[in-house]
Amino acid sequence: MFILMVVIFVLGYLAIALEHPIKVDKAASALLIGVLTWTVYALNSVDILALGHSFEWNHIMHGIELGPLNLQDMASHFVKHELGHHLTEISEILFFLLGAMTIVEVVDHHQGFKLITDKITTTKKVKLLWILGFLTFFMSAALDNLTTTIVMVTLLRKLISDKQTRWLFASVIVLSANSGGAWSPIGDVTTIMLWIGGQITAGNIIAMVIIPSLVSMIVPLGILSFTLKGNINRPKLSENDSKNFTSPKEQRFILFLGVGALLFVPVFKTTTHLPPYMGMLLGLGVLWAVTELMHKNKGDEDKRHLSVIHILKKVDVPTVMFFLGILTAVASLQSAGHLGLLSGWLDDVTNKNIYVIDTVIGVLSSIVDNVPLVAGSMGMYDIAHSGAFAQDGVFWELLAYTAGTGGSILIIGSAAGVAAMGMEKIDFIWYMKKISLLALIGYFAGIGAYWAQEKIIGADTEAEDSNVTIIEEKAEGKIDDKTHIFLDNEMFIGIKHITEGAKEEGGHH
Repeated sequence: MFILMVVIFVLGYLAIALEHPIKVDKAASALLIGVLTWTVYALNSVDILALGHSFEWNHIMHGIELGPLNLQDMASHFVKHELGHHLTEISEILFFLLGAMTIVEVVDHHQGFKLITDKITTTKKVKLLWILGFLTFFMSAALDNLTTTIVMVTLLRKLISDKQTRWLFASVIVLSANSGGAWSPIGDVTTIMLWIGGQITAGNIIAMVIIPSLVSMIVPLGILSFTLKGNINRPKLSENDSKNFTSPKEQRFILFLGVGALLFVPVFKTTTHLPPYMGMLLGLGVLWAVTELMHKNKGDEDKRHLSVIHILKKVDVPTVMFFLGILTAVASLQSAGHLGLLSGWLDDVTNKNIYVIDTVIGVLSSIVDNVPLVAGSMGMYDIAHSGAFAQDGVFWELLAYTAGTGGSILIIGSAAGVAAMGMEKIDFIWYMKKISLLALIGYFAGIGAYWAQEKIIGADTEAEDSNVTIIEEKAEGKIDDKTHIFLDNEMFIGIKHITEGAKEEGGHH
């Protein structure tokens, strides 16, 4: 059954990768593997935990002997407790994403991004290449790579009429969006996960990853600049292209308020020490209240289009369901001990070379979605007190970069790439021929830049034994996130009742 959990995960992952050929949405496949892996785990908890691969279970049961019935009760309670704990962590990510996606949709419906896109008037290909690249790079850091890609590819349709040229610029937007999202705590789902999980802090990830991210964008754009020549042909747009529901003043106000709400989240977390999703929900609440008051005297059609209630229907809920399913599935593998075994094997193969491990994860993210890869890495490696795996350690910083930018190597390797592919019908083979090598060169150039940066700073790249660290912390009475199981009153009471019962009967059950 331990192996069956892996089989279910792999088969489900194949279904996710083959979403288009099999005509089954990836959210459905993700939800299935999320539930099925936990179901197998729960129904066979005693046998799976008896294998000894779950560190938390081993530590709880150290020195305790129980009879079959009591052992079954303890194992069942442990699995339910683990599910509840992981669901709490996953929910923080999902509420953060829901809040961020809604804020961006509100700004978009108020045509706030139009103020930015209308400023682009050049027709020179090389100049437009760099303008779009840097604009996308910084927009992605402030918003997120998926939303930025959607906004910028929509802009391309107003700027470029030729399909092949538009494909090229759309691919540049994908590269720039992924690079821009990697160095910002709110720019990419994987960076959000690492930030909320405590592996990185907002200020440090910006300071340490912005240069490698810039390099990963600038190098491909620099190579392209030597091959691009001439001017673009602008399409002829209809005068009645779209109705303006807001005035320029309202557009400007909502743009600044929405972006300000997103940028306020790290400040809120630092000031209050509350989880980031609370800051995001605060920003959404303020934006919601302001827009309701702003449009209270408008007509029914305008109010319906601009109301947050209407906009919520446009939020990409299937994507949220996908994250819920895949993160839940990864959590089951972490709790049962699969990820611990994988991390040990990976350490042996690479001799604990963090650069090799992170580079491989980044390349894999061009084939496999980076969300479960990062979730798996967070499950495989604990946050240590010092060294490469400490908070803001080299491993986590480089993981944020590689997982964020590695997806650019293939068009299907990132949410931004999939969005651009769907919107512009970009051919997979065309992208491989024209863009993949450029993206790969930029990817390794960024890793080189990060390595050089760390050599200059003199960062500690040595890994400490995280399991030993956890045991020492528990022995000293220190409590951290990894010892969550010991803070649950029901678990304490359950162990106490069982052990006391055994003593009263004069022996072990």
